[in-house]
Amino acid sequence: MSHNNQKKIMLINDLSGFGRCSVAVQLPIISQMGVQCCPLPTSILSNHTGFPSFYFDDYTKRMESYAIEWEKLGLEFRGICTGFLGSHEQIGIVERLIDRFRSEDTVVLVDPVMGDYGKKYSSYTDEMCADLKRLCAHADIITPNLTEACILTGREYDEEAATDKYLEETAAELAAMGPESVVITGAPRGEILRNIVYRRGESPVMVNSKKIGESRSGTGDIFAAILAADAVNGAKLGESVRKAVRFISECIIKAVEMDIPLTDGVPFEEVMYKL
Repeated sequence: MSHNNQKKIMLINDLSGFGRCSVAVQLPIISQMGVQCCPLPTSILSNHTGFPSFYFDDYTKRMESYAIEWEKLGLEFRGICTGFLGSHEQIGIVERLIDRFRSEDTVVLVDPVMGDYGKKYSSYTDEMCADLKRLCAHADIITPNLTEACILTGREYDEEAATDKYLEETAAELAAMGPESVVITGAPRGEILRNIVYRRGESPVMVNSKKIGESRSGTGDIFAAILAADAVNGAKLGESVRKAVRFISECIIKAVEMDIPLTDGVPFEEVMYKL
């Protein structure tokens, strides 16, 4: 009997036990959308790093040995989805995993988690940013926010200068690096958040939503999970982005209603049936 009778996504991200982000949100969402999710942890945390303290276990030295067992089983993946990568070494490992497990039918989505609000995360060096740019060249779809899109292209971050035309030009530059599709997420313009969907050879599509409350952990992970599962299921990217934007908005509305602390992410469990 084959282990490959159901579509599967290899999910490469950290596992935080509390705080609703990364694998903790992506696994149930991918599963809800009818795709088997196989997580490969990059690290294990008691709760994410937005809390004052946390337990952290680096999984770098175990990642390749972990994946070797999947090779022994002959596992085949229709999707590979990557999230936060904590070191230069992990980025190289992920490149090798994509080379080993990718087939003609595999969709690779890279979420180039590097920073937000115009600044790199403190753990990211210039070398790691260059490595992640190289990783994006392996992807079919990348989902940077505006900060990450600017880091990848070398553009100066300026929210006021980020017109729709600016986003289109930035997305085109990113697509020229290798990925067929680029989604720049959450670019602010007043009370509106813009998400540009760019596919080589097609007219760009803008998907907008209203800002609701303050930024919460895990929403980018939810966005990437929905796009990855939809891509494996053959959905059109524009429709997938609209679905993700609607779903995240509903999650945030529910979080405000339930008075969920910002650090605790969004109560996606309450609305997941709508996927």
